[in-house]
Amino acid sequence: MNALEALRGRRAVRNFEPREVEREKIDYLLEAAVLAPNDRLREPWHFYVVQGRAKRDYEDLARGYLEERFPTKPNLVQESLKVLLNTPLLIVVTADVVPGDPDASEDNEYAAACALHSMWLAAQDAGLGFVWRTRGVGLVRDERLYRFLNVPDMRKIVGTAFVGYPAGDSPPTARTPARDKTTWV
Repeated sequence: MNALEALRGRRAVRNFEPREVEREKIDYLLEAAVLAPNDRLREPWHFYVVQGRAKRDYEDLARGYLEERFPTKPNLVQESLKVLLNTPLLIVVTADVVPGDPDASEDNEYAAACALHSMWLAAQDAGLGFVWRTRGVGLVRDERLYRFLNVPDMRKIVGTAFVGYPAGDSPPTARTPARDKTTWV
């Protein structure tokens, strides 16, 4: 498979089988993540693997967050939680914050995003489904997740990967051709 085939085959998978992801496959995803490009080889990422009892605690955090954010939309809360409850593995990705250097800190966020994408392609190769979440059940902007994971002030959460064995196929999505998004100068 060439690079474009791998990228075209990448899917956002939100429905998973009720089985755990093996440690070897988790290690494979993390190995792919640390191979991502990063400015000045700072390797500015850290990964929090959340499963088992910790995942159940995460679910409680998400429930509280969603009920506070959407108090008049219980169906939205339940649908969002359903996705989380059916996901066996979460990997929260952070980027290092460089004190006094907002540009380097921003570059680190880009590198962490690349690490997430590298994991996504590795998940596809390993027969796993993957989706990168930020808002909602991803809890990226909620302080409770920082406290739960004990994330130090020198790190910023960039995304939460939902990972598992796909339950069914995810259809391809239409993409705008590159020529429609490109300006030649």
